[in-house]
Amino acid sequence: MNTFLKQGIIGALMGFIMSFIMNYFTTPVPDTLMDHAIGHGITGTISGFMGGFMGIMGYYAQQRKNKKAEVKDA
Repeated sequence: MNTFLKQGIIGALMGFIMSFIMNYFTTPVPDTLMDHAIGHGITGTISGFMGGFMGIMGYYAQQRKNKKAEVKDA
């Protein structure tokens, strides 16, 4: 569980940084409300992907660590 929390925090931080960069450089001051909504939709998608990806990678790392411990104990 500790690994999942760490990976979630790392994924959230990566998503925050990506959203900040995308909104700052790509759509800093949108002309219309629709441009603003599309910009946030794109960065939200990227942030969600990064957070999910980090969660999956943390899960696989934990599984690999547990498998190595089982082999070592046997």
